[in-house]
Amino acid sequence: MTLDFVLLHVDSPVASAAFYTDLLGRPPVEASPTFAMFKAGNGLMLGLWSRHTVEPASTPPGGGEIAFTVADEAAVRDLHADWSDRGLTILQPPTAMDFGHTFVAQDPDGHRLRVFAPHREEALPVRVRS
Repeated sequence: MTLDFVLLHVDSPVASAAFYTDLLGRPPVEASPTFAMFKAGNGLMLGLWSRHTVEPASTPPGGGEIAFTVADEAAVRDLHADWSDRGLTILQPPTAMDFGHTFVAQDPDGHRLRVFAPHREEALPVRVRS
């Protein structure tokens, strides 16, 4: 078994596809009035399905988020500035946490979008036995 898709239930797949096209910098690979799909990377696909046509009916988003990994703290700050300039709602400003540096934004349907730069493991000294 493999994890191939992440599906978000959205109010308007057309509007959400426009949002993610702008955010990701690439168009969907499939689009219709009730569904849109993007290549998310490493074989993973992001699907945007109309919450008005999904079966069985779903409830609004809750305790989940989509995470985007970036190289370092500067990239977190740069992306935070970019997304703020685009008008995304910021739920958490750039913050140092135990796993790295992060911020959280929200898409138009209320899904949480976390950007983070994980802590880099410090190189351990090599011990040479004599």
